[in-house]
Amino acid sequence: MKQIILGTAGHIDHGKTSLIRALTGIDTDRLKEEKERGITIELGFAHLELPGGKLLGIVDVPGHEKFVKNMVAGATGIDLVALVIAADEGVMPQTREHLEICQLLDIHHGLVILTKIDMVDEEWLELVKEDVQEYLSETFLADAPIVEVSSATGEGIDKLISILDVLAQGIPEKEVGHVFRLPIDRVFSMKGFGTVITGTAVSGRIKTGEEVTIYPQEIQSRIRGIQVHNQEVEEVRAGLRTAVNLQGIEKAVIHRGHVLATKGSMKPTFMMDVILDLLSSAPRKLKNRAKVRFHTGTSEIISTVVLLDRDELAPGQTCFAQIRLDEPTAVLRKDRYVLRSYSPVRTIGGGEILNALPRKKKRFSDSSLTEMKTLHQGDPAEIVELFVGQGRFMGMEQDQLPFLTNTNKKRLEDILNGLMAKNRVVRFDKENRVLIRADFLEKARNELLDTIAEYHRKFPLKVGLPKEELRSRTTGSRNQKLFNFLINQLTKEGRIVQEKDLVRLVDHRVTLAADQQEARKKIEEIYVKSGLQPPYFKEIKDEFPGNTAFEVLELMHKEGSLIKVKEDLYFHKQAVEKLEKDLVGFLKEHKEITTPQFKEMTGTSRKYTIPLIEYFDRSQVTVRVGDSRVLRRK
Repeated sequence: MKQIILGTAGHIDHGKTSLIRALTGIDTDRLKEEKERGITIELGFAHLELPGGKLLGIVDVPGHEKFVKNMVAGATGIDLVALVIAADEGVMPQTREHLEICQLLDIHHGLVILTKIDMVDEEWLELVKEDVQEYLSETFLADAPIVEVSSATGEGIDKLISILDVLAQGIPEKEVGHVFRLPIDRVFSMKGFGTVITGTAVSGRIKTGEEVTIYPQEIQSRIRGIQVHNQEVEEVRAGLRTAVNLQGIEKAVIHRGHVLATKGSMKPTFMMDVILDLLSSAPRKLKNRAKVRFHTGTSEIISTVVLLDRDELAPGQTCFAQIRLDEPTAVLRKDRYVLRSYSPVRTIGGGEILNALPRKKKRFSDSSLTEMKTLHQGDPAEIVELFVGQGRFMGMEQDQLPFLTNTNKKRLEDILNGLMAKNRVVRFDKENRVLIRADFLEKARNELLDTIAEYHRKFPLKVGLPKEELRSRTTGSRNQKLFNFLINQLTKEGRIVQEKDLVRLVDHRVTLAADQQEARKKIEEIYVKSGLQPPYFKEIKDEFPGNTAFEVLELMHKEGSLIKVKEDLYFHKQAVEKLEKDLVGFLKEHKEITTPQFKEMTGTSRKYTIPLIEYFDRSQVTVRVGDSRVLRRK
């Protein structure tokens, strides 16, 4: 059975609770204080099965100005508002404020109910109707039905039920949404059941037995049971008044304002980016950093409003703002919110949440305002691209995007495939599904190429730059997965060359200056002449100016003309290659060689013999067996 949520609105003592009792037979004033004082303080709930078969869930809200925050909580998730106006009083302050709240919450459907018609004559009733019609002429209730009733005599109740039935048939099916959310408006314990919470499901579906999270504290629980109007159900969806029995959780840790949601689907936040409409009826301008009462879902949180493009907002004006909360909450993009002044308390504005988890924004920043305009007016692809960009060079995990964009996974995948086809977004880490926006990818690529080029300019004799050093020198490639992706991409494109652990530009060639060529010639002569008894490098470096000897030596080692056997000890490759040939020949004939035999073969002292035989071990020519070496089988 499809359910429609009807919420009442209107001034105190205009007969909202009496009207619901006349309609349904249910008294929604359940508190002793409410009955003693004759006013509604807390939210009340009732239901009515309409002639057409739809179930009408009814939320009765308090009309007293002190309890408007409870009214805002009750208005969350309603499909249809009944603006209740007493015929003997007409439009009053809370009539106006409640209607403004409904407009700020973007409620589109409703009707007007004139109550207490038994207390006025026909002429007065017509005057009140004219006054109400004039007042509503610029609101979403301008063409709404006006129904005259008396809860005391029952007059007009049948007609009201018929009109509600017609209105309910015309209300479009609520979009279910991809995340189950139920802003909590009541918490209580039932003997034998434990903790029960109630609220109106504003999106998604959930079943008995599923795991859930309570935000903003991120408390984990499981659904033990679900009721809709005292009837046990297995599943509940958006648009239903719901009671949920939670497993293994104490009543004391849950409060009105918290949100029950699909496990792990949301993130707590202390701030949000918004579009802010200041009501024309607001008593004064709203100044930057003004303290306000922020309402969304069923929560009320003291907050600071940061105006991003001005120092004050005049009544009737709209601007981009960042709301900074004194305590956390959990919301989604496109949620509606209401602002009430800190003191004296009254509704002053509200609007739509554009980003549920932003960074702090700098005021009067062109980039921040451009981002806000995209969030407000951009198409779905532009908005997804913007959120991917918020990951900057670290990238954005695709699993974060359903929350940030408030988009279901299938629709999101379609949007991302379109963006990737146009190369506006790239998935550089397929395993963890991490995305980067094209402009950040291009900056990281250029930074890598520029860093390598600068290294070549500084060290022209070095073949290339070690990969790890390259990564540490760049900002955009600190992410190891992105760095590897870029290195492989640039290699495939023929922009760079990888040689073992070194990276160089494809056109980089080592060129020696005249003095360096002279140094190379001299060093080569030294090592060729010395054969298997070369000097340690420290013994010859002072024969050359500055750092020339070291630079040339390193180059010769990289290109293979000198072989490094151990720190500071190099041999010319001709000497090592001849010795290796002799060693292999000996081992093939004799099967093994001892260190003294190897020393005799080299004709050198232990100073050279030991490093050389250990070099052949490392080079996998030989392998040590006891005190001898044998030929390693390759």
